[in-house]
Order: sequence, then structure tokens, then C-alpha cells
Amino acid sequence: MLDHCSISHKGGAILWSRSFTPSASPVNSLVREAIIQDRAAPEDVFEKDGYAIKFKFVNDLELIFVVAYQRILQLTYVDDLLNVMRSVFVDMFAPFLKTFLAAVHAGTGAITHFDFKTAFAEWDATFDKILRTLQDKATQERKARLNKPTPRVVLPVTPPSDTAPALSPEAPGDAEEIARNVQALKSRLKGQGKGRARRAPAAAGSSVGGSDSDTSHTPRKKPAKTARRWADSALRPEDLAALDYSSAPSDVDNSRSIDISQLVDESSRGAVGADGLYEVKDLDWAAAKDEETEDLISRALNKSQEKEEASASSTAWSWLSRLTGGGKVLSAEDLAPVLNGMREHLMKKNVAKEIADKICESVGEGLVGKRVSGFASIKSETRNALSSAITRILTPKTSTDLLLSIRSQKSTQPTPQPYVITFVGVNGVGKSTSLGKVAFWLLQNNLRVLVAACDTFRSGAVEQLRVHVRNLGMLNDGGEKIELYEKGYGKDAAGIAKEAIAYAGQKGYDVVLVDTAGRMQDNEPLMKALAKLVAVNQPDKIVFVGEALVGNEAVDQLSKFDRALKDFSNGRGIDGMLVTKWDTVDDKVGAALSMTYVTGQPIIFVGCGQTYTDLRQLRVQHIVQALLSD
Repeated sequence: MLDHCSISHKGGAILWSRSFTPSASPVNSLVREAIIQDRAAPEDVFEKDGYAIKFKFVNDLELIFVVAYQRILQLTYVDDLLNVMRSVFVDMFAPFLKTFLAAVHAGTGAITHFDFKTAFAEWDATFDKILRTLQDKATQERKARLNKPTPRVVLPVTPPSDTAPALSPEAPGDAEEIARNVQALKSRLKGQGKGRARRAPAAAGSSVGGSDSDTSHTPRKKPAKTARRWADSALRPEDLAALDYSSAPSDVDNSRSIDISQLVDESSRGAVGADGLYEVKDLDWAAAKDEETEDLISRALNKSQEKEEASASSTAWSWLSRLTGGGKVLSAEDLAPVLNGMREHLMKKNVAKEIADKICESVGEGLVGKRVSGFASIKSETRNALSSAITRILTPKTSTDLLLSIRSQKSTQPTPQPYVITFVGVNGVGKSTSLGKVAFWLLQNNLRVLVAACDTFRSGAVEQLRVHVRNLGMLNDGGEKIELYEKGYGKDAAGIAKEAIAYAGQKGYDVVLVDTAGRMQDNEPLMKALAKLVAVNQPDKIVFVGEALVGNEAVDQLSKFDRALKDFSNGRGIDGMLVTKWDTVDDKVGAALSMTYVTGQPIIFVGCGQTYTDLRQLRVQHIVQALLSD
């Protein structure tokens, strides 16, 4: 059973709609995420919160046909319903739709005078007939499948044999040989018994004739052998105590001189604005654009043209003349070579294949049916469509201003509580280093920071944070604004985070940065432990730290982290991303697009170096420019 069906204009005007359930369905959020944010192609089924949505475009009339239903229902007729609706509706109301479209483009406000209910009064009965026909057809097909007789498998039967194999009589020679073997065995056993009888008295006599001193003698015990301790032996409690330096911060030699100039890079330091806030620098990315080199769309079109010329020059000339002729209406065949070249280009930029396919399908659906004037128009239209699609995906849907969020929370709460940021991610991506960079940025804005060492598994994790806190304290006049809260190793991370937040509230800290242990996205026990930390402490921001080097792996990591947190922590997911090692990828910035596409959450910062000032803000236009460059 369908939940919702609608026909609307791309500008947002709903021409006709029908709801089949009295309760409110999430069709609005589905349409917003699937269509407006370009998070699904028309060939896909976009799913969310138990619902699914499918849609079709009519680009020349700028119409969208949408069907929403519960995901658990396997409705096989949805595609047929959309295709029939699109065809019949356009045929029935083509004059009215063209008049409406002209009024929309005129922008005079005349569209408010259109009475859609009266204009499409005949459509309700037509839609009911279409829906009933397709449902009956689907029911009949299902019954036919269920009633289809299962073919019987007849196994070949081997006829019984009339004659049984005859048993051959035992040969006389075999019986005689068996008898000889039995007799030899009896003789051997009899001889062994006599030997034992002869040896027994001698043994008894020797024991009786012995002296008292012999019988009273007891052998001296040898000293017990000490077990060797191998390198891979299990650790004992005393070994762990000898290796645990977390309870003795005095062991760290703070007296030795440290060159603090190596901890910051003055050339990458941010600036203080007019409002007195310290802002990190924007990422500088300026593509060296060669005027003689065409962009990716031109190359795709040229490759297609050369291929046609190689096969038959006359055919290529006619194809090119059709393509560049005045008033050309783009078709799927015209756009196929362009979209293939675009897909390959995005994958070379490190965009995950699945994401590249969906973006190209979305761009293609938006261009089919558009009228262009020539070759240059095709290039500009395709490039603009791709740029718009990438911009919509990367544009943040929520605020990325952490300073504003921190100050808003302090001003709205009657009892100020610390703002909690939790860093999560897989092993070795740079969570602790990124935490140190964010802490430096917060300290520059006169905020007091408490670092919670909740990575109680990795050797050296607590010591690494202790060094960061020491360095940041030296950079900020003695370290009164930053402190490390740690309980050593082998403890419950969720409990340590809870204690750290309570301690920060008592001591008046503004921000708590929670460092967690790295874990692989497929390790369910560790993902449940991370979800427990989130569920118990409810951090204000969950930041996923990922590498800029990954391609398809970014989709797998981020989607499984987000899904595990939502499944095991009451629906709480990733709130933003921090991408590390950005300085190693040049213009292959596709990981940023893949990560943002998967979660719909923004990239807050990118890391691009080893010092505390190597933190950058990412602008959408920089990513678009890098992805479209050669």
C-alpha cells in the first residue's frame, strides 16, 4: 500500500497530491534529502526511517513525480506507476502545464491565481484507475507465482537383479594356514608366561636380602626448576605495575628546555578578527589553470567526436551537426559520453565509485530534455549542473561555527556546563594530534580546555596527550587554561568521560575534548563500547576524524560508524568531520565529497601539517574548484 503520491514543480509548487494514511509520513524530509540535496538518483530507492521514496523527472516541463511507501512492503509496481503517471498526466494536461510553466518563468506572481484543484479535477479518477489496474496486475502475477506447480523430479530406478552373487567356498589352503598361525601364537604366549614366573622370585629375593640402611634410604629432592620468562609470555600484575607510568606524572622531565618555536608555524597561524576571535586560516587552493587545456567536459565530448570520426566520417559529421544545431534538445544518448568522462574524472579525484555514479546520474537526469543552442552550451550546461550538484552536497545544513555554539550554550544554561566534543575514528588517522590542534585553537580564543584521556587501550596514548597538554601549556603562559584528566589504562572509557565532564563543571572549564581509542568499523564489540560512551555522556558534538587519502573506504568507514552510533546510542550519529593529511592529496579531494555525501554533515576542519597551527577551514568553492580542475 502506498503512503503518499504527488506531482510538483521543481520550484516547490505542488500541483496534485494524495495521502493514503491518516498519520503524517516523513515524505517532506524524504523529498528534501533525496531530491533537493541530490542524495539519490531517480533509478534508486531512497530509504530512511522505514520509508522508501522513488521519483521521476519531466525536465522539459520541470515536473517531479514522487511515490512514497513503507520499505517493508515489496511493491513491484512502483516503477510502472511512475512511468504511466508521467505519460498520462503530461498527455492530459499539456496545454495547462505549458501555460503554468510560462507564468513561472515570467516571474510576475501570476502563478498564485492558478486553481490546481479545478484544473486537475479529472486526474483523481484517472489515477485511481491506473493504480487499481497495476495493483490487480501485481496481485495476479503474485498468485501465478504461488500457484505454479513444482516440477516433480523422477529418479531412475535400477531394476533388482534376479541372481545373487554366489559365495565361493573357502579354499583348503587358507584354513591350514590359519590353524598354523593360531598354534604359533599360543606357543609364544606360553613362553612369555614362563619367563615372567622365573624373574619374579629373583626380584623378591633381592628385596628381602637388602640391609636396613638400604630400605631406610630416601632419595634427595632436586630443587624446583624456575620457569623461563619468554618475551611473549602473559603479563603478570607486577609487570603491569612496572610498565604503568600514568600514575607518576613526575617521571616526565619538564625541566629540560623545549624549543616552542617548533610547535607552531607562524606562516600558517590564523588571524584575530575585529570581534577579537582567533580564526584559523582558510585553505589556500589555487589551481594553475592552463588556458590551452580544455576542461573535463570538453575532453569527453572531443573523445566521443574522435571515436565517431574514426568509425565513419559521414556519420560523425551528421552527429556533430545534430549536436551543434540550433535548438538541440539533449537526450540520454547525447549525454552518455559526457557523463562517462565526468565519472572517470571524479574517480581520479578520489571520489568513491558509488558516489560518482550517483552524482553523474543526478546530473544526467537534470539535463535530459533541456534545449541548448550548440556545442558551447552543452559544455556550460553540463559544467554548471555538475558544479551545482557538488555545491548542494557540500553546503553545510547545520552551523559549523563551534565558537558560536560554545558561547550560546554558556549563555542559555542557568548553570554553565562544559561543551563536550568527542573525537572518533579508525586506528592511525590522527585523532590525538587533531585534538591537540583544536585545543590550541580554543586556547587562542581564551577558553579553558580539559582533555579527557579515554583511550585506555593503546600503549602510550595517555603519555601522548600528556605531552600535548604540556606543550600547549607552555604556549599559553604556564598551562593554567588546559589540563589533562586521566585514569591510566584498562579502565572503562565511558566512566572516565563522565568523571571528566563532572570535574570540568566543578573547575569551571569551558570545553571538554574527549579522546577515544581507534577501532575498525567492523568490530562490533568496540563499536558498542563507543556507542555506550556517547549514550552515557551525550556529547554536544561527535567529530569523525578521517584521512584524505582514502577513496571507497571513506564511505564504508563513515557509514558504519554513523550507523553503529545510531543503532546503539538512541539515534545519535556523526555531527561533523575533521579530515587529516590534507596536504598529501594535492587536488585529489574526493574524500571530502564522499564523506559529506554519506552523512550529510559538514567538514569542520582539515589538518595539513604537524604543528598546532596546521588547521584549516574548508570552503565549498575550493572543493568544487579542485574537483573540476584538470
